[in-house]
Amino acid sequence: MTSAFANPPEKCVSAAFKDEKKLHDAIERLLNRGVPKERISIIGRNFQSEARITGFLTHKEMILDGVATGAIYGSLFGSVLSLLTGVGVLFIPFLGAVVAAGPLGTALLGATSGALYGALGAGLGSALMSLGMPQEKAAIYQTRVQAGEFLLAVEVPADKAGETFLLLQSAGGEEAAITDMQIPSQPEGELTTRDQLSPEIKADLSEEAQQAFMESYNQNLSQSQEKTNALIQAWEHIKRLFDRDEKGIFSKRKSQ
Repeated sequence: MTSAFANPPEKCVSAAFKDEKKLHDAIERLLNRGVPKERISIIGRNFQSEARITGFLTHKEMILDGVATGAIYGSLFGSVLSLLTGVGVLFIPFLGAVVAAGPLGTALLGATSGALYGALGAGLGSALMSLGMPQEKAAIYQTRVQAGEFLLAVEVPADKAGETFLLLQSAGGEEAAITDMQIPSQPEGELTTRDQLSPEIKADLSEEAQQAFMESYNQNLSQSQEKTNALIQAWEHIKRLFDRDEKGIFSKRKSQ
C-alpha cells in the first residue's frame, strides 16, 4: 500500500504550543496518523531538564554570519525530542540558544545566506519568511518562541493540510496556519553533483567552493553517517579554505 506521504510535501502546517506535554501529544498524534518523523520540525528554548543527553559530541563553536552553534548533538531521551530526527542546539539572533529538531533545524544550521545571512541576521522570523512563511505569522512565531513557547511545523501533501491543521488545534496548538513555506533538505546519501546542494547553500559559495563543500560533506558523511555533523564539518572546511568576496560569497581561496 502506498503511503499518502510518499509524494513531496506541498504545504506546511504550523502552530505554537505553550506546554511541552501538549507538544508531545501533538507529535504522537501526527505519527499515529502516518506522518513521517522526517517531516516534523520543532524549535523551542525551554525543553525540560529530564531530557538526558548521552553519547554527545561537542564541536568547537563556529560562526555562520550571526548563527553560532555550540553544536551539542546526540541521543535525547525522556522528552519529545526522542521522537524526532536531527536534534541540535543553535544560536539564533534575538532568541539565543534554542533546541531544534527535524528538517527546519537542519535548514537553519545549513543556511548562511538564504535563511539567515540574507535576512540580515534578523532572527527566526526573517528566517521563516525567507522560506516562504507570511510575515505576520513569522513574526508571531518568533515572539512566541522568544517567550518560551514551542514552534511545531509539519510538511504534508496539500490534501492533508486541512485535517493536520485541525489536529494541531485540537491538540492545543495556537496561531495554527497553513502556508507555502518550503523547508529545503539535502538528498539522502552522498552528493554526486553540485545541483544537489540546497539553494540556500549554493547561493553562498562559488562553483569551486561548492565542489569543495560537496567533497567534504561526502567524506564526513561516509565516516559518521550523520547528515548534520557532515554539514557542520563541510562548512568548517569551507571557512578554512575560502574568504568571502565583496558580495559575501565564499570565493577567495586563502593562501596556504
